[in-house]
Amino acid sequence: MPTTPLPLVPPAGGTAGAACCAPLTRQPLDAGTAAALARTLKAIADPARLRLLSLVAAHQGGEACVCDLIEPLGLSQPTVSHHLKVLVEAGLLTRDKRGVWAYFAVVPEALDALAAVLSTSTKPAT
Repeated sequence: MPTTPLPLVPPAGGTAGAACCAPLTRQPLDAGTAAALARTLKAIADPARLRLLSLVAAHQGGEACVCDLIEPLGLSQPTVSHHLKVLVEAGLLTRDKRGVWAYFAVVPEALDALAAVLSTSTKPAT
């Protein structure tokens, strides 16, 4: 399944301090960046998806099988799979199919880029 990269992460070869990654308090967002950021924030604006991000990130080895995520959330497998798909499409998780199971891992750069945009720090993103 193809993933949509988080628009806040600089493209390969780009610099992490690119204008797209400036904190909200440093310069106003243009319409395109605001729309992209809103899509990403919408992806994590659900309590189940926030818990999934946390469960995956905290799981041993930094990745979790979908089978490990159903019971802690108390949701059905199709519902958990839907939430995981939203997070993958937002570029916050990766998905690796192994046999009949899918394993998910957090994309640290995506979370770092999101944190940099929301930061009030005046330091450039690194």
